[in-house]
Amino acid sequence: MSEPTSGPSSASTTQPADSADSAATPGSGPAAAPRVLSGIQPTADSFHLGNYLGALRQWVALQETHDAFYCVVDLHAITVEHDPAALRRRTRVSAAQLLAMGVDPDRSTLFVQSQVPEHAELAWVLSCLTGFGEASRMTQFKDKAAKQGTSGASVGLFTYPILQAADILLYTPEPGVGERLFRVPVGEDQRQHVELTRDLAGRFNHRFGPTFIEPDAYIPQGAAKITDLQDPTSKMSKSASSPQGIVDVLEEPGPMRKKIMRAVTDTGSEVRFDEAEKAGVSNLLRIHAALSGETIAELEARYEGSGYGRFKKDLAELLTGTFTPIRERTHKLLDDEDALDKILAHGATRAGEVAARTMDVVRDRVGFVGRGR
Repeated sequence: MSEPTSGPSSASTTQPADSADSAATPGSGPAAAPRVLSGIQPTADSFHLGNYLGALRQWVALQETHDAFYCVVDLHAITVEHDPAALRRRTRVSAAQLLAMGVDPDRSTLFVQSQVPEHAELAWVLSCLTGFGEASRMTQFKDKAAKQGTSGASVGLFTYPILQAADILLYTPEPGVGERLFRVPVGEDQRQHVELTRDLAGRFNHRFGPTFIEPDAYIPQGAAKITDLQDPTSKMSKSASSPQGIVDVLEEPGPMRKKIMRAVTDTGSEVRFDEAEKAGVSNLLRIHAALSGETIAELEARYEGSGYGRFKKDLAELLTGTFTPIRERTHKLLDDEDALDKILAHGATRAGEVAARTMDVVRDRVGFVGRGR
């Protein structure tokens, strides 16, 4: 799951099959597969290279082997001041990019978080089980509050890990149905939030009876940690990197090439992987290896003695060749908003069916009076 003020976690919000009913639902993943839930925030006009290699490319692969639920987490995006028109536009842009990258609405469930109201409802229930001290220990809140001051940090920013826990637990497999795995693809910076989710699931189960399967955090095979092109000791991030330090998925080829050619390396000329002494070149080697499928050792051998120029030029062409088709497909999807909205509505319906079943159990266990049918 992605963090609340940078685009993606990859609410990656990166985040194991529910029941026979859900497995039989049109568009669901493989019937016996583990379920996976991941989300990403619509806080920018484009995803960036770090999002793509660190999480989103793996979303496409996971839908082949998992019952996948992928969410554009727009509720998380309003924990900071925002423009409503920009949020609406970015939500559609985010969904269109995911589809353009290969997320298939017939093999996975792609939806917008705010279109499934059970997310907010379960978040309230879980917030009543969360201690103040427990919430205040969340590292990302402490970091962001330190930057902008507690007076500028919203209550939503403080409690968003609880909403993230609700995002995950709404799609828990039903206990006793095969005890299938429940996985949440995350980066290391989100592991603490999955641990909070596990704690809240266990607390609810202890107090009200078995309801939630505790999810496992894991980093999908093939995920790559990509750093800032201008500051290779720092993570590539919309909220922290300079424009020259980020390559956007929807960027035009010209600017994309320039950013690669101007990426920080070091005073030497040897294309060699060395995190300590050659952080910039090492980052570029990681990017090339992730996109090309070649090993870093193979790349070192190929560019031995050739210097940085040829290596950077080849990497720039590889990058533009990867992202140009995605950019073109994204724009084509955005040209027909009605069709895009129908895809998202279909996903919200499917997600809502699973979320509603979970909340029916939660309401009953907590002691809420049913509405009658």
